[in-house]
Amino acid sequence: MIGSSILAAIALAPTLAQAKTPSVFDQVPGDTQAITVRAVGDGKADDSAAIQQALDQAGARGEGVVFLPSGRYRITRSLFLWPGLRLIGTGKTRPVLMLGDATPGFQQGVATMVIFTGRGPKGSPTAGDGKVPFPPPDAVPFNPAIADANSDAFYSAMANIDIAIGAGNPAAVGVRFHAAQHAYLRHMDFQVGSGLAGAYQVGNMAQDVHFHGGRYGILSEKTSPAWPFTLLDATFDGQREAAIREHEAGLTLVNVALRNVPVGIAIDEGYGDWLWGKDVRFENVSQAGVVIANANNAYTQIGFDNAVASRTPVFARFRESGKTVAGAAPIYRVKSFTHGITLPGLGVPGAVETRMDQAALAALPRPRAPAIRALPSPAQWANVRALGANGDGRTDDTAALQRAIATHRVLYFPIGRYVVTDTLTLRPDSVLIGLHPDLTQIVLPDGTPAFQGVGAPRALVLAPAGGEAIVTGLGLFTGGINPRATALSWQSGAGSLIEDVKFQGGHGTLAADGTRFDPYNDTHTADKDPRRRWGGQYPSLWVNAGGGGTFANIWTPNTYAQAGMVVSDTQTPGHVYQISAEHHVRTEFGLTRVANWEFLAPQTEEEAGESPDAVSFDIRESRNILIANLHAYRVTRSRQPARAAVRIERSADIRLRNVHVNAESGFATCDENGCATFLRASKFPFENALLDVTHGLEVREREFAVLDVPANPVAPAATRVPVTKLADGFFSASGGVVDAQGKLYFIDHFQQRIHGWSETEGLTTERDAPLDPVNLTMDRAGNLIVLSALGRNGTVYAFKPGTSAQALTVIPPTAAATTPAPDRLTALPGNLWVNGEFRSQLDPATYRFTTLAEMFARDVALPKAQEYVSPDGSLAIPAYRVFQQGPADHLGWRFSDSLDAYGLVTARPDARVFLSNESEDRTYSARLGAGGAVTDLQPFADRGGESVASGPDGRVYIANGQVFVYDAAGRPIDRIDVPERPLQLLFGGKDGRTLYILTHHALFAARP
Repeated sequence: MIGSSILAAIALAPTLAQAKTPSVFDQVPGDTQAITVRAVGDGKADDSAAIQQALDQAGARGEGVVFLPSGRYRITRSLFLWPGLRLIGTGKTRPVLMLGDATPGFQQGVATMVIFTGRGPKGSPTAGDGKVPFPPPDAVPFNPAIADANSDAFYSAMANIDIAIGAGNPAAVGVRFHAAQHAYLRHMDFQVGSGLAGAYQVGNMAQDVHFHGGRYGILSEKTSPAWPFTLLDATFDGQREAAIREHEAGLTLVNVALRNVPVGIAIDEGYGDWLWGKDVRFENVSQAGVVIANANNAYTQIGFDNAVASRTPVFARFRESGKTVAGAAPIYRVKSFTHGITLPGLGVPGAVETRMDQAALAALPRPRAPAIRALPSPAQWANVRALGANGDGRTDDTAALQRAIATHRVLYFPIGRYVVTDTLTLRPDSVLIGLHPDLTQIVLPDGTPAFQGVGAPRALVLAPAGGEAIVTGLGLFTGGINPRATALSWQSGAGSLIEDVKFQGGHGTLAADGTRFDPYNDTHTADKDPRRRWGGQYPSLWVNAGGGGTFANIWTPNTYAQAGMVVSDTQTPGHVYQISAEHHVRTEFGLTRVANWEFLAPQTEEEAGESPDAVSFDIRESRNILIANLHAYRVTRSRQPARAAVRIERSADIRLRNVHVNAESGFATCDENGCATFLRASKFPFENALLDVTHGLEVREREFAVLDVPANPVAPAATRVPVTKLADGFFSASGGVVDAQGKLYFIDHFQQRIHGWSETEGLTTERDAPLDPVNLTMDRAGNLIVLSALGRNGTVYAFKPGTSAQALTVIPPTAAATTPAPDRLTALPGNLWVNGEFRSQLDPATYRFTTLAEMFARDVALPKAQEYVSPDGSLAIPAYRVFQQGPADHLGWRFSDSLDAYGLVTARPDARVFLSNESEDRTYSARLGAGGAVTDLQPFADRGGESVASGPDGRVYIANGQVFVYDAAGRPIDRIDVPERPLQLLFGGKDGRTLYILTHHALFAARP
């Protein structure tokens, strides 16, 4: 039921014909390489073809800037914004993309006006090849050749363009925005009216966007790269069901107002999210400010800092239970709200808690200032080309640019590569503006004399102390053979701003010839040029000497730099919004002697080649630091363990909120068997979320909502059950099995060794052959069955323990038995990852999303067509589909559910078996059927980790940071603390009651 106040707000909302919003680009920036749309723009003619023609022309180059002049552009079909294109409105009035009343094709399901794509037009550098796995179903008309924007869709953007949807278009969406780094929506008004949503599927960042009417303002699933989505300086008004409906979007809100709606933010049934809001306003929200789903799940992490509300009687409502958290008064302030796993200290597992600190207010405070400063009007921009710079990638522009900086406060850089050979020193009030950080770069050539040898860091660009400088829309590239270089040394003050800046080098860099820069040699162990040393330069972004300010929408993946962003020796406040720091050898974010900083939605990624030893945050001698919505990710190709995402040394008052540490990923692909989405979790995420090296304490929980790190944390008390180390020195142990006599066999994958352990023999080496063993199981005759990653689809072989390396039988796959013998065992992966990335789970008829639990049940219920049967016929391993990424023979780049598991579990037909779905962090009991199919899934525990084992005592043991013990009904009853993170649990020994615990580096045992 919609209240009268909401209906009034909708009725009073300006119509498309009336709506006028200020144009940020009131003059056309001068750039001969930009393309201008040539269309009618009178609101009557169909301008679809003319706009698409301009986008196609720019897309043919691979990346580009397209200007849309003032006007009212009626479209009748979807426009495709190709990867790397920026569509920018220009002129005295902001241009409008219009959807006329009852436009055919926009009445059912989801139908989108502008679609950000993942591949370019045919013949372009980004066109790709082969069949598109899952083209967006919301294109009008549907086009099977269009690829949705994805984790490789960089730099795509829309700015200074309004969207308006006329009456009679209930399926209409303004923008499908599923892109990755440096993508944004900015300075846009969405008059959604009768439509479904302003934006459907989101990615990276939106700023100064305003949604009026519609069923929803934003409707979204997980972002395509699974990074957080940050929304700054936005408003929602008069949506019919909810201002924002989403799940797993990593939603980060700063200075966002939600008005005249039933629900502010609704999280979908069966899902969680990493939701963090700062300075959020709820005004006249009749049903709930936020609806929280999946309340007891580790992936549900909700937090608000300094929210205010009026006429919002319920601040939070829990979807499943109906429980509510009420506001304290008609007008109130929420100093803080958190829900999710809350850690009482370092080294102690947490529990789900809801906390609220609120107080009544007499009146709403005035809205805060925008998080992002406005840029000067283009009328004030001085074009550096007109001031003598060439930007041709060859001419030394150092003198011309330094002269321009000295004589003009605001400088505009058209598309080009501006070569410099010495530091560009800004004025305290300098403003440097570009419109595309991949096409507009300031470049330091390799081997520049001033940046050679051993010495203190030397900046490519230096912002001096005490000012309010701005740098936006530029790429900074320090090359790979300039050891003293730091790209941007920032000493500017609290009012300064860096936004939309790309620190080039490494991934996502466009070379001068338009091709993607490849930082790897053939084996991904170094650069192709041995003189380009990974980690051989100073940090790309170095905030120092009292510097501070605001840092937003930055991508810093330069593998040649020692770190992506380093902050040192400052107490000036810093506000960091949506920075992607990736692919560094040692550190992504480094803080030394820093106070009063916040990092909202930082994302880090560690690659297998260059950053197996890197940490996400290295914090030293610092205090009063907030890190919220951290996604610390290691790629699925990783083959090496890493101890912790966050390293803390001699620091205090470090507040972590909504921490997501993982190594899941996926990709959509097509082959001779058809198209599929492959999803997996690597065996090598960070082992711990945090390591306090000063006190020697770890945080094993990798998903949590709240942790405060004090100056002197207290070590946790020991648990009841003692743990004994049996052996160590392994690189990455897992894949174990216990024989009928209780002897343990396991694999050290990196070393390609199969070990044994028993009380009488101790540690033995059973096999040491280069056959890439991954997982073991055993048939009744005592044959070890080995699952190997060798071969296009993997390989299975068998041997008898104690025999020579020559005694080996390769087992070919055969058709799976439809009715296996009742006593035959089937070996299944004990831990799986099933999530809905890359393919929308929205039912366009009901607008309901398939839940994670439903997807998991659907996926594991599918029988496998083939299986590997042991020599004695007593055991089979289903042949799980194997996906390959990268070079054909590159170890660790071949994935399947069974190859990716820490170990296999066995069961007879129709017996119950325990499985962990890591994408839910939940353990299930299920019934085994033919071909490895499992059905009748029953949730068992709200913890699901690396391994599950059924004990001889009838209890269930789950490895998830520590060993958690449950009774047969799924009630937690005990915990076993292990010195290292447990990965695989197996019961064995002479009496079958010894719990063997495999970690990456050691073997432990306990007698529970």
